[in-house]
Amino acid sequence: MRLRTVHAGRPTPAERMRSVITAAHSMTVVVDGRRHDVHRLDGTAAMRRIHLHAPTAEFGDGDRAPRLPARVELTDIAPTPVRDRLRARVTLTGLMAAPFDPDTAASTCMRLDRAVLESAGARAHVPWSRLEAAEPDPLATREASLLGHLAAAHSDLVALLLRLVEPGARRGLVRALPLRMDRHGVTLRLEYAAAERDVCLPFPTPVTDADQVGVRIHALLAAGRRASHSGTTA
Repeated sequence: MRLRTVHAGRPTPAERMRSVITAAHSMTVVVDGRRHDVHRLDGTAAMRRIHLHAPTAEFGDGDRAPRLPARVELTDIAPTPVRDRLRARVTLTGLMAAPFDPDTAASTCMRLDRAVLESAGARAHVPWSRLEAAEPDPLATREASLLGHLAAAHSDLVALLLRLVEPGARRGLVRALPLRMDRHGVTLRLEYAAAERDVCLPFPTPVTDADQVGVRIHALLAAGRRASHSGTTA
């Protein structure tokens, strides 16, 4: 069974989608029924390989340009060894202006028909205008290394962050691991014998630049220490 905790101050579906796209290291491109798995992407390279156009945009070359049904699939996998590591799935569908070549670094144009984000059991359809206007999270490309380091080298700090979770949520806890970090805060995955729960610990103020994340984390840790000394949650 899965238990979820929902908090305000979370990214919009469009922002979440842009962050997944920006941080992607692999993607699957399905064109005219043929699947191409593309690996070794370096973040924004995903969208350098697939250049998106508005639904009504023309590709050029008049009627001679190909119109191939296409789908791009990207998955967001937690960088820490939590249960159920799939955090989100992004699916872009539309028409491509040319056959996709997985062996070239050249960009292929895609006229977007639909963009869908699946996350935490919910599905959101993101209009082109919102996807185009959305900015990726400032921590998108650094999140994996930050969370991996926190989980592997600083389990004591994770325990300190856990002091900010309500006492009732800590009863029966088997394990706690960092699941996500974005401009709004750090999300912990609380694992019980037969359930899981995600709890967001918000930063005092949202991060606007990746260089600010250290100060925000230290603020959370300081709050955890105060909670430890007082014997209550912050």
